[in-house]
Amino acid sequence: MLTTIGFDADDTLWQNEAFFRLTQDRFVQLLADHADPDHLHDRLLAAERRNLGHYGFGVKGFTLSMIETAIEVTDARVSAKVIAELIAAGRDMLAHPIELLPQAKQAVAALAQDYKVVLITKGDLLDQERKLAQSGLGDLFHAVEIVSNKTAAVYSGIFARHGSGGQAAMMVGNSLKSDVLPVLEAGGWGVYVPHDLTWALEHAEEPTGHSRFRRLNSLGGLPDLVASLTASHKI
Repeated sequence: MLTTIGFDADDTLWQNEAFFRLTQDRFVQLLADHADPDHLHDRLLAAERRNLGHYGFGVKGFTLSMIETAIEVTDARVSAKVIAELIAAGRDMLAHPIELLPQAKQAVAALAQDYKVVLITKGDLLDQERKLAQSGLGDLFHAVEIVSNKTAAVYSGIFARHGSGGQAAMMVGNSLKSDVLPVLEAGGWGVYVPHDLTWALEHAEEPTGHSRFRRLNSLGGLPDLVASLTASHKI
């Protein structure tokens, strides 16, 4: 029997990547005299990729990657004013109001009546706690797990603590790489809810042939999906 349903947070329950894109556009504007936009995008993404192991996921690591890239592309001639603007841009991201995605609250509330619902998110601890508090969804979750990365082992541990293990669990999110593939590896169900904007480092191929993979256009269809799987004895 299905006992636990995990929900990703950023770009599954509320907007997130849009604010990163806006800040990245500001970054490009500030360094427009030193490199073209495509080059700046590529250099910033490369910095983010190599810094994940040092800074983890989230706004703080992104801000440090912008500063590092600014130093690199200007041969260490970037002005203190530009550095200060990049720091301010990162601080603004940490204070941005939460915008819930359509049907997010309704889907979590509906499933919380019959299942343990767990928020499973990665990123800055303080920032994720702030966003959850502002979202108004906190009271709906039976547990909250803020992790440094999402792997099959991490999911197995979470679903063992908050249910009956991976075989009796489902994870819902917008990232195939983080929210779907490792959960399938852990023996659970992976439900992919695409977002218009997804960070390049979260892209992966859909596991369309996997029996426990499902794709939904919006969270509004999630309660019916769970009900249909349960009724057909697939769960």
